Amino acid sequence: MDLQKRTDATPEPTAPRPAATADVPRSELRASDADRDRIADILRDALAEGRLTAEEHAERVEGVLRAKTVGELEPFIRDLPAATAPPAYTPPPTRPTGIPAVVDDNVVAVFSSASRKGRWRVGRRTHVYSIFGSVEIDLSEAIFEYQQVVIKAISVFGNVEIRVPENVTLRGNGGGVLGNFEVDALDSDQQGAPVVYVDGMAVLGNIEAKPKRGKLIEDLHRYARTQMRKYLKH
Repeated sequence: MDLQKRTDATPEPTAPRPAATADVPRSELRASDADRDRIADILRDALAEGRLTAEEHAERVEGVLRAKTVGELEPFIRDLPAATAPPAYTPPPTRPTGIPAVVDDNVVAVFSSASRKGRWRVGRRTHVYSIFGSVEIDLSEAIFEYQQVVIKAISVFGNVEIRVPENVTLRGNGGGVLGNFEVDALDSDQQGAPVVYVDGMAVLGNIEAKPKRGKLIEDLHRYARTQMRKYLKH
């Protein structure tokens, strides 16, 4: 028996490592709703400018809805001047801009409870007052008609809970006097997503605003499809 170590032994072949996501060409990546929305916007503008006929627009829209990868989307806008890379993400302002002082909705709870939840339309400015009471503001299924929304909350020996879907931006500015003011800041990665600004003061009370995990604004994803259907009807 040869007990000597073999020095000329070749190493065992190793299994090939899977390619990293970064190595996958962009054209082969799965298309997201944001990618389809971008293409739909370009097609809509091309129709409005007369670059596409209604029949061409409808045909391309159907293809966009069926596309699975980014590469399958590109041919639909290849002959259009707006066929450029998606614009760089622009962060929303840290404070609301252009929102009037007029209050769209008042939610008041004095030794009682009040709520806004379910399918409801959010105004640009909502004021919340909780005096020895409890208020729940749930935006997870709300309809956002404005890109910026302000919620001003005052809590005195009371409790205010605000919940938002995960695909919005959430900002907070306020404090507490022997109380708690807590806003879990949230940044949406979708251009043009609604921004919810929570301002407030808690005096021996509690104000908190947080994302509701697992909840998304479906309207945000359906926007392009809705716009396309409107144009197809004309």
